[in-house]
Amino acid sequence: MKRNLEHIEYKEDTEALAKFAKALAHPTRIAILKHLENQSCCFTGDLVEVFPLAQSTISQHLKELKTAGLIQGELKPPKIKYCINQKKWKEAKTLFLQFFD
Repeated sequence: MKRNLEHIEYKEDTEALAKFAKALAHPTRIAILKHLENQSCCFTGDLVEVFPLAQSTISQHLKELKTAGLIQGELKPPKIKYCINQKKWKEAKTLFLQFFD
């Protein structure tokens, strides 16, 4: 018997945890978050100097982290300054702790 999983409703916390987990599913994104945790903020160009990746690759990883809400960007033309979204970072930590408890 085949189950249709499209109609399963999840708790809001479960969906949030999955979104955070997806954003953390790449080692570069984890490294970026660790770097940002030790900085108040930084620009994309700063990250390109730290990580041996193309700026477009760094930008894609930043986009994924921002979509999950783990970081926030502030436009400082012609650059964007990124920092950890402390509220969402705390929420992610809480959800992961609850999940692994």
